[in-house]
Amino acid sequence: MTATDRSLELINTAAQAAADKLAHDVIAYDVSDVLSITDAFLLASAPNDRQVRAIVDEIEERLLKELGAKPVRREGDRESRWVLLDYVDIVVHVQHSEERVFYALERLWKDCPELELPADAKATRGKAAEHARLQAAEAEQEPGGEW
Repeated sequence: MTATDRSLELINTAAQAAADKLAHDVIAYDVSDVLSITDAFLLASAPNDRQVRAIVDEIEERLLKELGAKPVRREGDRESRWVLLDYVDIVVHVQHSEERVFYALERLWKDCPELELPADAKATRGKAAEHARLQAAEAEQEPGGEW
């Protein structure tokens, strides 16, 4: 069994919305063969809680406006470290970059087929590592707050 056309439509719209809000490392998996509760997972991350919230809000807004889809469940709002949006057909995980590394959901689903995403979403790959390198370089240049 593979993800339905509706699931793919939801995934692509959500992935584009995440990319538009500068999400990092957007990726989607077809989990329909291993899970009976959903067809696909979308994973995205951001370097801070505020951006996680912005990405989640944009995904929710776009799916409602463009496809008439509302999540049946939204979890993780309070901390905004890992927000889950459950649309039944798909589940969206938007994580703070630290949670993304710690929980490594990609390792859990690596045997599932990766879904094709819009070009903007694909372009987000490697952004978390790039951001971490920039943060480290800035920290090295700031001994005691002086440049």
